[in-house]
Amino acid sequence: MKNRVLELGILSTVMMLYACQATGNLHPLILVPGSGGNQLEARLTRAYKPTSLFCNRYYPVVKQKEGWFRLWFDPSVLLAPFTKCFADRMMLNYDKDLDDYYNAPGIETRVPNFGSTQSLLYLDPRPIVKHISAYMAPLVESLEQIGYVNGKTLFGAPYDFRYGLAAEGHPSRVGSKFLQDLKDLIEKASAQNGGQPVMLLSHSLGGLFVLQLLNRNPPSWRQKFIKHFVALSAPWGGAVEIMLTFASGNTLGVPLVDPLLVRGEQRTSESNLWLLPNPSIFGSKKLVITPNANYSAFEVPQFLNDIGFSEGVYPYKSRILPLMEGLNAPEVPITCIIGSGVKTPKTLVYGKDGFNKQPDVVYGDGDGTVNMASLLALESFWADKKNQPLKVMRISGVSHTSILDEELSLNQIIEEISCINSNAMTSVV
Repeated sequence: MKNRVLELGILSTVMMLYACQATGNLHPLILVPGSGGNQLEARLTRAYKPTSLFCNRYYPVVKQKEGWFRLWFDPSVLLAPFTKCFADRMMLNYDKDLDDYYNAPGIETRVPNFGSTQSLLYLDPRPIVKHISAYMAPLVESLEQIGYVNGKTLFGAPYDFRYGLAAEGHPSRVGSKFLQDLKDLIEKASAQNGGQPVMLLSHSLGGLFVLQLLNRNPPSWRQKFIKHFVALSAPWGGAVEIMLTFASGNTLGVPLVDPLLVRGEQRTSESNLWLLPNPSIFGSKKLVITPNANYSAFEVPQFLNDIGFSEGVYPYKSRILPLMEGLNAPEVPITCIIGSGVKTPKTLVYGKDGFNKQPDVVYGDGDGTVNMASLLALESFWADKKNQPLKVMRISGVSHTSILDEELSLNQIIEEISCINSNAMTSVV
């Protein structure tokens, strides 16, 4: 395995050991966002039973044609009464008899603009607020500067990020449909560009979906349709921060929101279960410490039970744990671009007040969200895989989300895309 690590410091110390120019004949590129990285719409049916008169009468403030409204993201969720309505409508239900996840009763959801980058640019596209909800807009603008055109050579694959995937033998209706839609988009983008193989560029959770897509299709398909996979900030082995999300709720940096108001909804997210720390990566190290018990990645089932979410234990053990073991090498070229040197939750310490209070946090290395061991997990998983080209690029001081908008990281991403297009992927010494 070619394991090439490029260490990047501050801008003044960056040394570009190769320079590539994208050719006019670009490989089609598909962007796959992370959790919360695209718009999500919903509408209410007659089966909907509001949890309060306020939710029934005042939320959402604005509806589109046929009752659709933007469920994610709308700044009104910053207000406590709206936060509760939002959380109730984002919640998923796990049906043990059907062994799958479903929307809350009376809630229909849809992902707008599949195939386009439109719903990835801004989470709220209204002119008055879009500047505070920018997601992939800076990245798309940078790609357009080297010749990419939305709908022709550049495509987006938004999805319902609340849902995940399940191990073989278990249904995963929504997640499996997304993989099929993504596969169809790859084939369409290739056909639209003279049969050229496609580049996939993911952020965060999107990387886990892409890796599953590659491994669930035969080598002949991968060889024909996939040129390269570029994964930004991928949490291959999960993250300690997700344990905080399950235990105490996580506002993800959104101001004014009480984390306990969103904790129940966050616990029902299938994809959040998928992002819990992988025992193969985190081992027996104690990640959560309390006066009564300590928990490692091996003890996640007990952790889920003790925080009061016992209903998550069965799907975690049956659907998610086997999936965590499925990080097989797809034998297509992969570049991982990650941030480093940003303090990242390593251990959560809870006091006598329990999980309804935010913990004291011990920090370690990572990108601010994902721990370094998880970001580098493919190196350890595939250490003996000779037919798996893997390149890892670390950018010091760049966080999990700022990798999409900081000049230093954008320059490095565009440089990598240009090199792949020019077939000038040379060794870095």
